[in-house]
Amino acid sequence: MNRNIRKQKLVADINITPFTDVILVLLVIFMITTPLISQSSIKVDLPQAKSQGAQGKGRKAQADITITREGVVYLDGKLVTSKELKEQIKVMRNSNPDLAVTVRSDKFVRFQEIVGVLDPLTELGITKLNIAASNKE
Repeated sequence: MNRNIRKQKLVADINITPFTDVILVLLVIFMITTPLISQSSIKVDLPQAKSQGAQGKGRKAQADITITREGVVYLDGKLVTSKELKEQIKVMRNSNPDLAVTVRSDKFVRFQEIVGVLDPLTELGITKLNIAASNKE
């Protein structure tokens, strides 16, 4: 009688199929959202221009300054004061003398506020300066 009774072994394997499914879903989500993160989240209404100049692509050192309608200044997407702006641009300029700066300003910003950003750049000897505008169609 005892011969017909089989001893069942416990299976101690881990099923990784659900784990793999979750990892693949996360990979797809990150692949879709990564390009969206690199876009600027600071919204400005750029002034329009007929010609489209050089966009600063291909340059090794690039600093982006954004001035919002309220006059708030951002350097590479980070909120800065005028003193911090000058200090950080100075550090960037010291590390790379070929630094190019692009200024993106809302079209309703007072010109005095734009001059307040451009003046320290001139003092630091920034010669590669671009002012962003949207295409006039």
